[in-house]
Amino acid sequence: MIENRYHPAEVEPRIYKAWEDAGAFRAGRPERAKAQPYCIVIPPPNVTGSLHMGHALNNTLQDILCRFERMRGKDVLWQPGTDHAGIATQAVVERQLMERQQPSSRAMGREAFIKRVWEWKAESGDTIIRQLKRLGASCDWSRERFTMDEGLSRAVVKVFVALYRAGLIYKDKRLVNWDPSLKTAISDLEVHQVETRGQLWHIKYPIEGSGGFVVVATTRPETMLGDVAVAVHPENEKLRHLIGKTAVLPLVGRRMPIIADTYADPEKGTGAVKITPAHDFNDFEVGRRHNLRLVNIFDDEAALDLKDNADFLEGVPPSAQLDRTLALHGFDRLAARKKIVERLEAAGLIDKIEQTLHVVPQGDRSGAVLEPFLTDQWYVEAKTMARPAIEAVRERKTVFVPPQWEATFFNWMENIQPWCISRQIWWGHQIPAWYGPDGKIFVAETEDDVVAEALAHYTDIEEISPDEGDDIASDPERRARFARDYLHRDDDVLDTWFSSALWPFSTLGWPDHTPELKRYYPTSALVTGFDIIFFWVARMMMMGLHFMQQERPGAALEKVVPFHTVYIHALVRDAAGAKMSKSKGNVIDPLEMIDEYGADALRFTLAAMAAQGRDIKLSAQRVEGYRNFATKLWNAARFAEINGCAHDPDFSAHEAKETLNRWIIHETAKAGREVTAAIEAYKFNEAAGAIYRFVWNVYCDWYLELVKPVLTGPDGAAKKETRAAAAWALDEILRLLHPFMPFVTEELWRVSAERGPQRRHLLALDTWPSHDGLDDEAAEAEIGWVVDLITAIRSVRVEMNIPAATPLPLVLAGASPQTVERTRRWSEFVQRLARLSDISFADAVPKGALQLVVRGDVAALPLAGIIDLAAERARLTKELAKCDADIARVEQKLNNADFVKRAPEDVVEGEREKRDEALARKQKIIEALQRLKESE
Repeated sequence: MIENRYHPAEVEPRIYKAWEDAGAFRAGRPERAKAQPYCIVIPPPNVTGSLHMGHALNNTLQDILCRFERMRGKDVLWQPGTDHAGIATQAVVERQLMERQQPSSRAMGREAFIKRVWEWKAESGDTIIRQLKRLGASCDWSRERFTMDEGLSRAVVKVFVALYRAGLIYKDKRLVNWDPSLKTAISDLEVHQVETRGQLWHIKYPIEGSGGFVVVATTRPETMLGDVAVAVHPENEKLRHLIGKTAVLPLVGRRMPIIADTYADPEKGTGAVKITPAHDFNDFEVGRRHNLRLVNIFDDEAALDLKDNADFLEGVPPSAQLDRTLALHGFDRLAARKKIVERLEAAGLIDKIEQTLHVVPQGDRSGAVLEPFLTDQWYVEAKTMARPAIEAVRERKTVFVPPQWEATFFNWMENIQPWCISRQIWWGHQIPAWYGPDGKIFVAETEDDVVAEALAHYTDIEEISPDEGDDIASDPERRARFARDYLHRDDDVLDTWFSSALWPFSTLGWPDHTPELKRYYPTSALVTGFDIIFFWVARMMMMGLHFMQQERPGAALEKVVPFHTVYIHALVRDAAGAKMSKSKGNVIDPLEMIDEYGADALRFTLAAMAAQGRDIKLSAQRVEGYRNFATKLWNAARFAEINGCAHDPDFSAHEAKETLNRWIIHETAKAGREVTAAIEAYKFNEAAGAIYRFVWNVYCDWYLELVKPVLTGPDGAAKKETRAAAAWALDEILRLLHPFMPFVTEELWRVSAERGPQRRHLLALDTWPSHDGLDDEAAEAEIGWVVDLITAIRSVRVEMNIPAATPLPLVLAGASPQTVERTRRWSEFVQRLARLSDISFADAVPKGALQLVVRGDVAALPLAGIIDLAAERARLTKELAKCDADIARVEQKLNNADFVKRAPEDVVEGEREKRDEALARKQKIIEALQRLKESE
């Protein structure tokens, strides 16, 4: 028996356990051995992570697809797992050590620290997995992977070695985003650009032999110590006469060429730009174009490194000013900035100082101001690897949804830079590269292979005799000692995104030739956020195409791409459209929403708002609203049960006789088509909207209301069929709604069958509805007319402020015999539900009556004496004027280009919504006034 109320907190854990006990989510079920495979790989959350609203949206959409395809009979693998999240995890454990006043990572050493991280993972690393289960994620948890488990680690090493040997991985000295707090390079994704108020110093650089100056502007005067040139645009009329001359670096005395380069914008700053290739990404490119030298003036903590710095001192003549500058060695950059500005001011070399708003890069883990830093790192030659990925998207072997993201993909891929893959931390995949005493690099999959290569090399160059080499090679202890004492392994680990890039095939068992790899690769779809198109999606495509083309030589492109569809979802923002952040205090915790309203309510909210290309504006009130939807469904099921509506195995929807039942069957088929088509097109909001309207409006508000007299009337064929039809439609609702609201639908599937035949399956394993041949246009024309008529009368009541308790007369003017007959059949329903005093027929519309056109029939409501038509016209006219004023006020703002440019995005979007709401309100008022005019 269905309980009075639905209690998500009690039901959801029990239902999830039932799914797991039944192996409902396992791929490769025996009965689906010949079914079409369908695979999605989960974007692996960080092992340090806790479920946030972005996870909730992403995994809800994936789960909708997986449950939908599972019910359609496919062999579904939703591949779960977590990412080792190198920097984030190391930071968490180091912070824990500090809080517990235990030895730091450096104090305990690499091996002990890594052991400690594994211990932390064993204790805390499955938090987000438990939280995903609370959301209802139907992953095949038996196949859960971790980016540092044995199999995936083997794949990572194999890929690195293969790419190195192909010349696609190499070591180079380039600029990176350097975190001086963590002392490591970090990826662009881990950089937060923070708008900051600061100062812009205009500094005068002397021009050699002229007594004149060239003025450059900078927000970072300390970096001037690394300047090697000044750039001027070749078409800068004001300054191009300086091109070819030599500037002298203040406080140092370094001679620097003044070069011509289009990077110097004549409209910005002074028109001349100081060039510091070792400490600015744009300057680095200028330096490459002009073959300028690189002068690195910082150490790995972003303190000045000047003494014994050959690059800094090269070509600089000894002087007292140089000695004073060298005394700044070891100064932190901000302290150095203060001293340098003081000295420039004392020398009269500050032209002016301006207040400015500029962007400062900060590390998202440490919060430290990042430094463009010149250092030796490992790189992937991304340009070569990008070409097949570009081709795959151009030839639509991989499709982006929405399609506008393809332009973003192409823009980045066609301008791709070398990918820095090394990180100066300990937690992660240690780079499989060893260095000999002469600097020779050896890269191999195992230490034994490296020793063999090194012995061959040093024997060839006669560092080691052939006999000694043979002795070392044949003795495991000597091999180990040789590796330890003669070779040095690279201390760095690989960027977390390197192992993540292998996710679609490494999780399926590659480099082994597994049955899973053969069956489920390529995967079917990828669901992810737009912010990692570059960092993850593009790199998965590069790696997948490169290695699966080797795995499947000669295979067509569509057989080696990692996924056929990439669905890009938008951001979840707060109700005002602002980005959620802890600092703003506007974060909505998905777990709190689940605790308060249930997982189904949160899931349905996110799906219903997931319009393609549009950010979600979320509020607790919206989640509460969809909790009410679940309650509405629960109450409808209770109503059906109380009235004897139970699954009848003898009922056939194709053979229903009663018009109301034929109508609900028709509407069910229509809703089924709409939901199916929308999910197939990744229009989750449209799918949710279709099932919501059908459940709430059609089934609950109309069908159950209209069949009440039948259900409460005498027994007979009509009542029996109606009970069966109501139960049939409810079952179809549960199937259609299950991908969105799996918990409440599974529970109703179970309890609604307690009085009838037992279910053959859990709902999660039941079949997706098929409604071929169930359309019934005659039934729709009949009941649809009744519904539309009642709806139109109710709308007039609202528009004209007519109280619900006031009965209205209805006149059908010029009605056809068919309409007269239809009205007589349904007059009792229409009068009761539209609150009419009577229904009559006339040849023409009575004077003073409001006219409604319902499916071609003219319905009139004589309102004289019921409302004051003149007063109502005055009220509506006043409302119209207010609407116009609201619209004009908003449009004045939106037509102001400065407002649109400077106001926060969520504020501008809020104004657009106000305008749209006012326009919709205005249209309704105009329609109401038109009706009043027609009644005159």
